Amino acid sequence: MSFFGVSGMYYSGESLSQHRIVLAEDSNLFSAMVSKRLKELLDIDVIVCRDYDELQFAVENAAFPAALAISNINLPGAENGEALNYLVEMSVPTIVFTGTFQEQTRESILAREIVDYVIKDSVFAVDMLVESVCRFLTNHRHHVMIVDDSVTARALLTTQLKRYNFRVSAADSGATALDLLKRHDDIGLVITDYNMPDIDGFELTRRIRGAYGPHQLRIIGVSSSTNRLLSARFLKAGGNDFVVRPFVNEEFYCRVNQNLDTLTKIRTLGSKVALSA
Repeated sequence: MSFFGVSGMYYSGESLSQHRIVLAEDSNLFSAMVSKRLKELLDIDVIVCRDYDELQFAVENAAFPAALAISNINLPGAENGEALNYLVEMSVPTIVFTGTFQEQTRESILAREIVDYVIKDSVFAVDMLVESVCRFLTNHRHHVMIVDDSVTARALLTTQLKRYNFRVSAADSGATALDLLKRHDDIGLVITDYNMPDIDGFELTRRIRGAYGPHQLRIIGVSSSTNRLLSARFLKAGGNDFVVRPFVNEEFYCRVNQNLDTLTKIRTLGSKVALSA
């Protein structure tokens, strides 16, 4: 099967029909639209739950765990967000699909360690939701390496990327990163800090680019420095992107996705060229 997302995602591979998804949505219109689109584009059948009791029953009485839940913030019987708390407590990865959204709502959603959220505010909302589902179910194909000498920074990024279902390796130095790259040829994205004691982010980027082309992996530089020239130096060293700390979660995930989408397209094009040669 193949799938083109709204933001540029392209997926081609095995069917996703084996995944069990719970949809907690009391609107007949949206539940029908989402169910139909997931079936059309990803061949996934969803279990629709129209209130809190149905959601609890679907989660707790399943033959096998749900791979993902899509949930409105408020459901009949859970008008204050209890459904999201329940799904998190039951360790069910969750995407929020909501029509009410304010800054306070966003902070509340992210505090619950939700995978993603999609707002019902455009004609593309359902397709954006389907893309978010496809990304989560297929992100395990991507191996991401974090390079940072800070234990806290590595742990935060590792937790965040694993929440999105990526496979993650972490290195506490440039030397360790280079060693991991030699041992794991499937790493497709390197996220490296600038300020490290042994090999800084610029030098690490240069060394990686000396051995791996942009068709093999992407590099994102990160820093908490206010020096605006750092981004230019990373790009000139062979990096593909640069993000300033502290991250905005949505922007960070978008940058990761964009770089991996580009890598996927390059590899797909390369395979087609090789076949036609």
